[in-house]
Amino acid sequence: MNVFDRRLLRRRRDRAAGRPEQHDFLWREVAERLADRLDDVKRRFPLALDLGCHDGVLGRLLGPRGGIETLVQCDLSPAMARAARTPGRPTLAADEEALPFAAGCFDLACSVLSLHWTNDLPGALLQIRQALKPDGLFLAAMLGGETLHELRGALMQAEIELEQGASPRVSPFAELRDAGGLLQRAGFALPVVDRDTITVTYPHPLALMAELRAMGESNAVQARLRRPTRRGTLLRAAQLYQEAHGDAGGRVPASFQVIYMTGWAPHASQQQPLKPGSAAARLAEALGAEEVSAGEKAEPR
Repeated sequence: MNVFDRRLLRRRRDRAAGRPEQHDFLWREVAERLADRLDDVKRRFPLALDLGCHDGVLGRLLGPRGGIETLVQCDLSPAMARAARTPGRPTLAADEEALPFAAGCFDLACSVLSLHWTNDLPGALLQIRQALKPDGLFLAAMLGGETLHELRGALMQAEIELEQGASPRVSPFAELRDAGGLLQRAGFALPVVDRDTITVTYPHPLALMAELRAMGESNAVQARLRRPTRRGTLLRAAQLYQEAHGDAGGRVPASFQVIYMTGWAPHASQQQPLKPGSAAARLAEALGAEEVSAGEKAEPR
């Protein structure tokens, strides 16, 4: 199922690569938070992969953290890959949906705000897991379902009012409840998923829309409207956005929900769940409660 127009996404990211440092605030913030998580892992990862590297923002923050000796950077956009290029650091253009790496070659794979654009996220996660060595670590951050809910609502209402129907304007994103299942489905062990919300304010809703275009993060849904949006519709959406969310100073918030995923390539040394019925102590004893077997009903007190 092709939800996203990947060719359009690549062209937009190529354009955004011209001056990424002017619009990389979100990549940088999320990359910093992901790098901090690596600090909590007391392991060395000599060969690491930065999947969807943008302009190399994560690589600049990682440095030698985690014992990284070689960091391979890749991005869907050739222009972004060139912007990320650093002497001594292999960099290439590669598609997350068709990774060109051999099985079992990386100790660590990271991804910052790139995987939410994949049409086949389970397949991409499976390929990442296969590219990891046994007991290799996967750390990723992608946008979640509550991202830009303010903009989504304003655009939908404006289109319904003025154009008698709404078209997809903001990309569909994965939900937190699905992310853990996707990791397990891809074969990762010890999956952990959590979320965070980053709120950014803008002087006007149109400034937010311009920022998204400059980042290469504007609408690339296959079912998008194929003609330019009418000026009146955009202005009405901006008005609705301002009325619903504007603060006393006239600024408007934009919410970015970030889902963080952690998983390990399976290895025999990892902790394993106990078999049912093998516990050495009973929960009821620890809680000081009366144990009631299945099928029995406790009498009301």
